[in-house]
Amino acid sequence: MPSWRALARRQRHVIPSPSQSLARPQVLEPATTSFASRAAAHQAGSSSSAMSSRVAGSVLLRHLGPRVFGPTTPAAQRPLLAGGEGGAVAVAMWARPLSTSAAEAAREEATASKDNVASTAAATAEAMQAAKADAVQAAKEGKSPAASSYWGIVPAKLVNKDGAEWKWSCFRPWEAYTSDTTIDLSKHHKPKVLLDKIAYWTVKSLRVPTDIFFQRRYGCRAMMLETVAAVPGMVGGMLLHLRSLRRFEQSGGWIRALLEEAENERMHLMTFMEVANPKWYERALVLAVQGVFFNAYFLGYIVSPKFAHRVVGYLEEEAIHSYTEFLRDLEAGRIENVPAPRIAIDYWRLPADARLKDVVTVVRADEAHHRDVNHFAADIHFQGLELNKTPAPLGYH
Repeated sequence: MPSWRALARRQRHVIPSPSQSLARPQVLEPATTSFASRAAAHQAGSSSSAMSSRVAGSVLLRHLGPRVFGPTTPAAQRPLLAGGEGGAVAVAMWARPLSTSAAEAAREEATASKDNVASTAAATAEAMQAAKADAVQAAKEGKSPAASSYWGIVPAKLVNKDGAEWKWSCFRPWEAYTSDTTIDLSKHHKPKVLLDKIAYWTVKSLRVPTDIFFQRRYGCRAMMLETVAAVPGMVGGMLLHLRSLRRFEQSGGWIRALLEEAENERMHLMTFMEVANPKWYERALVLAVQGVFFNAYFLGYIVSPKFAHRVVGYLEEEAIHSYTEFLRDLEAGRIENVPAPRIAIDYWRLPADARLKDVVTVVRADEAHHRDVNHFAADIHFQGLELNKTPAPLGYH
């Protein structure tokens, strides 16, 4: 029979099985053992218990790992745990709801995707059918078909104060106004400093080739004048817009004021296009003059905004003079006083029986308002102030 020391050495080197790890090993010791021998046996039992715990943990991890972190497998293919069949059934019952919920979510997502595709296709088909119906109806009535969009952008149907359908898309009924024709037309800014004198004589020198080319054809002259007059407001508003973004500051309303000026000048052009039929070389001249003037004014405004606004102020003074000569020829009968274009009647809220003379009168008043605004802006710069520190005269015209 082996001695107690042999049993202790054997206990240190033998790894217990999982079934043995459930109960602590019992070692029989002789009654006559000393205190030292009992301490050695206790150390061997502790080492064996720690080893048994590590082995049991590795066995549990080996069986639970694939089920917790891996895909679920059918119950028939899952190995049983050491705890018996009940443990496998519990794991299967815990894993099945996960797989079921994932499958249901996938099915719901697929169904929603199909519904979305079906609704998009139905809406597109409906929009196409409506567009075709509108095109057929417009063709029967001799009108141009209205644009339709899947995005739901439908042009609003507006009416004027008389209840008639509003036919203009370039401006809305609330943008129409009555021009103030009582404004003082004789105002003039006398050039005193060198920069003002340069601006004044620059404008005067530009008038000479204009008089030679157009002479007394004021309809085409007005058309050419408006293609140039609509540029400064757009350039100034654009540069002030970029400056406001660059400096993170307000504009004082000057961006909007200058863009309103550009839009008003463009409406002058749209009006005179109804009464003047420019020739091909006049259109080519407009293209050349606009290209040169835009770039020149752009550079001039960057270098000196006060000089640029002063130039526009003097240009508006020359425009007042040109429209005054236009009115004189209309009153003298040298130019036929035709009925006012419909766009002018709606834009300036003129009487239904307005004539061309009435149109020229309100256009001249607009130019006088633009003269005041630009001379005012130039004066602000000459006083060493910034435009955004002084409220802009919005809606002045």
